[in-house]
Order: sequence, then structure tokens, then C-alpha cells
Amino acid sequence: MTRSSNEALSLDSNSDESFRIEATEATARPRQTLKSGDTFAIVDSHGDIGVVAGGTDGIFHCDTRYLSRLEVLIDGMHPLLLGSSIRDDNTTLTVDLTNPDKYSGNKCILQKDTLHIVRTFFLWQGVAYLRLGIQNHGDANICCTLSIVVANDFADVFEVRGTRRRKRGKPRSPVIDLQSIVLGYLGLDDVERTTMLNCDPRPDRIGSGIVSYTVSLSPQRRRSIFLSISCNKPPPAKAKPFFSGLKEASREFRAEKRKFISIGTSSDVFNQVLHRSMNDLHMLTTSGSDGTYPYAGVPWYSTTFGRDGLITALELLWCAPHVAKGVLTRLAAFQATSLDPLNDAEPGKIVHEMRGGEMAALREVPFGRYYGSVDATPLFVLLAGAYAERTNDLEFMKALWPNIEASLGWIDGSGDSDEDGFIEYARATSDGLVNQGWKDSQDAIFHADGDLARGPIALAEVQAYVFAAKTSIAVCARRLGLSDMAARLETSAQKLKRRFEEAFWCDEINMYALALDGEKRQCRVRTSNAGQVLMSGIASPERARRVADSLIRPQFLSGWGIRTVAIGEVRYN
Repeated sequence: MTRSSNEALSLDSNSDESFRIEATEATARPRQTLKSGDTFAIVDSHGDIGVVAGGTDGIFHCDTRYLSRLEVLIDGMHPLLLGSSIRDDNTTLTVDLTNPDKYSGNKCILQKDTLHIVRTFFLWQGVAYLRLGIQNHGDANICCTLSIVVANDFADVFEVRGTRRRKRGKPRSPVIDLQSIVLGYLGLDDVERTTMLNCDPRPDRIGSGIVSYTVSLSPQRRRSIFLSISCNKPPPAKAKPFFSGLKEASREFRAEKRKFISIGTSSDVFNQVLHRSMNDLHMLTTSGSDGTYPYAGVPWYSTTFGRDGLITALELLWCAPHVAKGVLTRLAAFQATSLDPLNDAEPGKIVHEMRGGEMAALREVPFGRYYGSVDATPLFVLLAGAYAERTNDLEFMKALWPNIEASLGWIDGSGDSDEDGFIEYARATSDGLVNQGWKDSQDAIFHADGDLARGPIALAEVQAYVFAAKTSIAVCARRLGLSDMAARLETSAQKLKRRFEEAFWCDEINMYALALDGEKRQCRVRTSNAGQVLMSGIASPERARRVADSLIRPQFLSGWGIRTVAIGEVRYN
């Protein structure tokens, strides 16, 4: 699960490549991803982490890698993979392994497939839980050494993804006792981060990077070894036992799932699609004191994004309105209240992205609390109006109204810097995103000849969001007794509708232009942005039909979905 946003991954913010994600070579072992709350893990198909040096594996918490290596060995050798799978509900990874042949000289003293090793792995409340179940399927006693190799670098998530840092913090010396290892790191932001590995039962040998057990098994006997990896848990607090944690994690998952409606059809195939989709949504959502929030994507966007949370909440409104309430509550709490050019913040704007890692704290990347999004603010107002219509929760709307008014103030004020009636964007500093719509790579907005558009840029779909937002919230305003405000919003929306048709329609491409550049020239490029216009009602019926007809033609319709840029456009890839 990924998203199409590109973030700053270079220390040279003036480079055209400043927001690209570096590609790395493929590894031999496929990767699996788990997430719970603010913690996610990337492990390979064997259940190992960091077998291939320099990779992106790890256990991550709040944008920091808390474990970079977790490797299981049998008598110093990697077990052989039988199979691995993640449960349908995305909560647990199960890996089946067996032993390779073991030789002493030219004699095989342990044939492969004699031992069955089951690795069970799950995340819950900032802790990774691992169970190793080992069973002897042979007809003789077996004695072997099971080793678990561990290490960590406390790398920031942007560092893992390819950013090169000039300087790092200081690793602490490991603290080791009979049953645990504590790894520590003091960041350049003066924050102490710790990883605690606790073993149950007590290992036979334990060192700074390895724990090992001497495993003796008679025929058909089995043994279990448990390991917990706690991210930044204050000592002496220890994780719950494996089965207690698994039980409580499952209970928590079921409780969250009950908040959604249950959907069933007469088609088994379609039911499977619904089941998979709902479980993926549950994996993405994170619950906190302000409610439920859908994170933007696992693994690299496992955090609060304004646009992504708002659109997801809109799409879930019919079946899970509590998600919209959680999204509105969180985004209202972090709404900008002052001018901050470094973060592209202006009073009333809704946050684009929030990060909690060391690099964000030090502004090595600009995304600690970053507001460089032109569409999140109108989408916030749109969701608020849609939520009120869906739920009739007027008490919540009264509490939210100051935030709605602040957002509307930004839309009609700072968001329309040249007062032409359209919202535009332009980054305030060279550290910000060049493009601030949902297509935010540096080459996303361009003219028909391929030249990049220069701002301030007015995107087609953003004007549509503003129209829908004002139309929707006007209904709520009237229900709250604010008739004059409702009338002003409706008048403003209709004026925008007329201006939009005049400025954005392009007969040459038979759809709405992608954008207007800083000189008000149309970007006459066929893109899916014109399709997003249709959700708002701003398009005239005749032109809406023409856009829809274009989007289902082969230049757009790939078989898997609608292409973001039509085949034949200069920058189509």
C-alpha cells in the first residue's frame, strides 16, 4: 500500500531532484509489511530483518527505525523457507521454516526437513512480538543452537529511504542483563531513543548483538522461545507476555472493526474483495484520543496526511462516519493559526503532513508539521459539510465552526493571492514542495509542449473542491441559523462556477485544462484531474459528459484504472 506523493529526500533543496525517492536494487527475499498504530515493520519472507545490508527492512515507530536487524540462525545457518503468509486481517505474520542439511566432515548429522520452525510475528502498542516454535519431526534426539542476531541504527525514516545526512547522533553502549538487551541512541535533537529486547525464557548466552539457545529435543517434542522488541518504552516497563498481547491486540482489532458496517452480497468473489479492502482500511487507520485517523500509506506514508485522510473519510462517510469525525477533530487541532513561511503555513490552512522523527525535528526535511497543500483546506470544509448532512451531529459542528470559518477565510484570502477568484499555490521557501496538489512531484504540472508550469498555479480540481465545499457548508450554516452566511457562500459558489467554465474549459483537448499557470495560461494537458472535477457538481452537464467520455477511452482507461496522464501527452510515462 503506497501513495503517489514525493517528499524531500535530498539535502540540496534547490535541485530538481530534491523530492524524488531513490530506487534501490531488488532483493532476493520478498518483503511483508505489518502496521499497528504508529508502529510498522518491514520483514522479509523468512521473517528476518536486515539480512541484506543497506535495505529498508526494520521495525519503525514514529518515523524512526528501532530495529535494523533481526536474524534467526540454526547452528549458524539460515533456515529454509517452507512458506509465509499474513493473516487476512493483516495482524499477524506466520512463517514456516525448516533446517538445512548439517554436515560434520563428509557426514550428514542432521538431515534437512527434520526440524519445523514456526515464526509468529505481530505488532501492538509500540511493541513487536515474536514467537519461535521448534518441533523435532525426526526419530532421534536433536541438539542444535538457535541464535537470534539483533542490531539497530536508529535511522530516521527519510534516512532509510535514501537521504544522506552530514551528521548523526551518538549510539549508546548496549545495556545487557540475563534476559534483555537495551540499545540506545541520543539524537541531534537531544531526544533519547531506546529499543529493549526481552527474551523468554532466559537465553543460554546473551551479548550486545546476539542471543542464543541450546535446543535439545527428543522425537516429536517441541519448544517455544519468545522475544519482544519495545520501541521507546520507559524502563523498567516490559511488554506483556506474547499470548496476552496477541489476545488483547485481537480484541482491540475486533472492537475497531465493529465501528464499521458489515457488508455482504450474493457474490463470493465480490465479498472477498470487500473483505480484503476493509481489512486494509483497518490496517491503515490509527486510533488516538481524537478518534480514528486513516494514515496515508504503509510503509513510508504511515503518518497523518491532511489530503489523504480527508479523501478517505469522504469515501467512507456512508459506512463509517466516525472516521470523518476523527479526521476533522485531528486536523482542526493542528490547523495553522499564524504565518510561518518555513512550513508554508498561513492562518486557516490545514496541515499537509506531520512527522515525528529526528530529521523533521531538526528541519533536515521540512515535514515536521508542514502545510504545503493547496487542497487540504477546501477538502476540510467539504468533509465537514458532508459529515453534518450524513450524521446530523450539529453539536459537533458548532464546536468545529471556528475552524471552518478560519478555513473559509484562508480560501477567500491568502489562498487567492491575486484575488482572481481561484485558489493558487506557490511555495514560500525553496525547502517546500514545488507542487502542492495531489500530484506533487516537481514535474507534475506542465504545458502541452512539456514545459513545466510556473506559479502561482491554480489546479482545476482544487477549484471544484472549493465549489463543493462552499455549497455543502452553506447547507450546514443555514441549519445552524446562519442564513446570511449561507447565502453569501451560495452566491460565491455560483460565481466560481461561471468563472471556472470560462477559464478552464479547453475545446482543444475536449476537457478541463489541468491548471492555470502564473500568467493565467491554460496547461492544455489531458489528465485525470478533470475527472476529479466531476465529483463536485461544478461542471456543466454537457461538459461533464464529454469529460467522462474521454476518461473511458483507451488513452486513459488502462484496464486497472484511469491513467493520471493520457497516453500521447509529452510527459506521459
